[in-house]
Amino acid sequence: MTETAEPGIIETPFDAALSERYLVYALSTITARSLPDVRDGLKPVHRRLLWAMRLLKLDPASAPKKCARVVGDVIGKYHPHGDTAVYDAMVRLAQDFALRYPLVEGQGNFGNIDGDNAAAMRYTEARLTRAAILLMEGVDDETVPFRPTYNGEEEEPEVFPAAFPHLLANGATGIAVGMATSIPPHNVAEIAAAATLLIDDPAANLADLMALMPGPDFPTGGVIVEPRESLIEAYATGRGAVRLRARWVQEDLGRGTWAIVISEIPWAVQKSKLIEQIAQLIADKKLPILEDVRDESDAHIRLVLEPKSRNVDPTQLMESLFRLTDLETRISINLNVLMPDRTPRVLGLRALLQAWLDHRQDVLVKASRHRLAEIADRLELLAGYIIAYLDLDEVIRIIRTEDEPRPVLMARFQLTERQAEAILNMRLRSLRRLEEMELRREQEKLSAEQADLDALVNSTARQRTVLKKQLAALSKDYGRDTPLGHRRSIFANAPQAVALSRESMIEREPVTIILSQRNWVRAQKGHADLNALDGLKFKEGDGLARAFHAETTDRILLAASGGRFFTLHANDLPGGRGFGEPVTLMVDFPSGEEVIDAFPAKPGLKLLLAASDGRGFLANADELLAETRKGRQVMNLKGDAKFTHIRVVGEGHTHVAIIGDNRKLLIFPLEGLPEMSRGQGVALQKYKDGGLADLITLNPADGLSWKLQGESARTRTESDLTPWLGSRAAAGRLPPQGFPKDNRFQ
Repeated sequence: MTETAEPGIIETPFDAALSERYLVYALSTITARSLPDVRDGLKPVHRRLLWAMRLLKLDPASAPKKCARVVGDVIGKYHPHGDTAVYDAMVRLAQDFALRYPLVEGQGNFGNIDGDNAAAMRYTEARLTRAAILLMEGVDDETVPFRPTYNGEEEEPEVFPAAFPHLLANGATGIAVGMATSIPPHNVAEIAAAATLLIDDPAANLADLMALMPGPDFPTGGVIVEPRESLIEAYATGRGAVRLRARWVQEDLGRGTWAIVISEIPWAVQKSKLIEQIAQLIADKKLPILEDVRDESDAHIRLVLEPKSRNVDPTQLMESLFRLTDLETRISINLNVLMPDRTPRVLGLRALLQAWLDHRQDVLVKASRHRLAEIADRLELLAGYIIAYLDLDEVIRIIRTEDEPRPVLMARFQLTERQAEAILNMRLRSLRRLEEMELRREQEKLSAEQADLDALVNSTARQRTVLKKQLAALSKDYGRDTPLGHRRSIFANAPQAVALSRESMIEREPVTIILSQRNWVRAQKGHADLNALDGLKFKEGDGLARAFHAETTDRILLAASGGRFFTLHANDLPGGRGFGEPVTLMVDFPSGEEVIDAFPAKPGLKLLLAASDGRGFLANADELLAETRKGRQVMNLKGDAKFTHIRVVGEGHTHVAIIGDNRKLLIFPLEGLPEMSRGQGVALQKYKDGGLADLITLNPADGLSWKLQGESARTRTESDLTPWLGSRAAAGRLPPQGFPKDNRFQ
């Protein structure tokens, strides 16, 4: 049994009630809060702010009033919301770094580009700008509909006549329920030029319009690097984005030093947060080529960037900052607006311009009809005045003698009630003969104006001509030669996108790489004497395996006996004060294998790789690098063979000298070896027993040299190598007399 609901309580399913109420909220957000009107480009809060300021007579020529007074009128009469939200909206209308053409002229602290808040509204004052006056020009001429305010006590305009193209000139941003808008600001002179073209040629295509109105013009300037094709696509569909960069120059400081000076930053980016971003990069050493950032701004922005050294490429430095900070931003384009029927729609640039022109044409016709009604009223009164002047004596007699002179005047002179009332309300000083002449001149002037307005109302061509004259006047007031009208954002092509190497972010310094017998690695600052490393400390049972010179920008190749190469970054290696760190913490070094060599991977370095079974091939060091911990398998081994030898091919070397465990020496041309990035290679020398002992590359003309054993440490050179020259994979012959017994060239 269901209980009966109490009076005043409506029983309804929860999901239905929630859906219905959320829909009401969503529609309210879309139509009355977040999206601008396509005709005047304003949201309700902005429209009400400007209207309240107009009623307070805060025009550009008058003295400003306290912002608290304006906010009080707005929330008390038109906009029943919080005073903070209304004041924040008013502050933004006054910020020349937020709006391309401010609608409010503020006095006092209205915030700054660093992100500091404005002073409280009780301290600041404001008045309207010329652009705001143009927005509301003609609002009293019955050009736009009015509606009651929220409490029904007064009326407010639903839209402004919009002689100023605020929607495109200042743009708009807003987030509604399920949709958003993002319209960037543009240059008024360019808008006027494009609109004029659209009036002359209604079929003008988007490319023609964008030749006159190439893209956004942001309050803070900057450099637009979005490709033109992408911009045209965005303005065609109403959706897209534009890349905006800071403007910078390289400033010469003398003696070869320089600094980068940033004079303009992207729109809607707070300067203080931008500096914090750059400073954090320096602190985190994510951009080692940058030394410092300073803010030397006064009335104009001036950010100074000091490079680490004079050898830093300024373009590369800025490209790094563009990638890592808000010195480059991507501003979305979403031309979502409210149409006159209050429905949201995403329009292209051409449709936006046409909607504004249609509104302006409608305003022009309505203003003309309003003026025609005023002229008709005045002409009616003038006709009555003139009739009265033709017989002033009779008019005076009737007024003096009749108790009810109005009906008598109407009957005597065939006057309307309004005409008779106007005559009765005339002042005595107006009864002059000269007045009749002035009235007739006024009548002629008004009749001519009436004829012109009648022709205007009935001729679309004349309406277009008047609109073009209005646009020409707008273009003159906000032309490119005016302080407010000149284009601030320039267009440029971004440099070809280059993947910045990790090495370019590292300061180049000399280091000595030290690898222990147990595969502990460290990097000691500077190039130490490799023959005087006896003072190095190692863990108990460990000792020096190899040491070599490198630089912090180098990548170190580490070769394992299983044929795999690993890559270490010299800048990431631990310092030389301690024992270092095990290689196994940095790469997945195979258990049980040995490090056969380690060296810096110089670009273009050519290597000879060989295994214990006498097989090998040539390789380029660039192709051996691996960015993963697992490394890169390069030498494929057969059976029990191990990867044993890596030799750098010396400059001018044309042959390979190889000796086996069987003490047979063979010299053959390098050109017989393939260059590979992975494989088993080819047979270098033929063996019956044993395997490869050692090999080098050489130029036979220089002979073969080796150190003699003994205290003298003399060097012997065999100049004639003809007996040992042969083809690859031959067996070879016994080496020259005196060759080391350990079968090693070095």
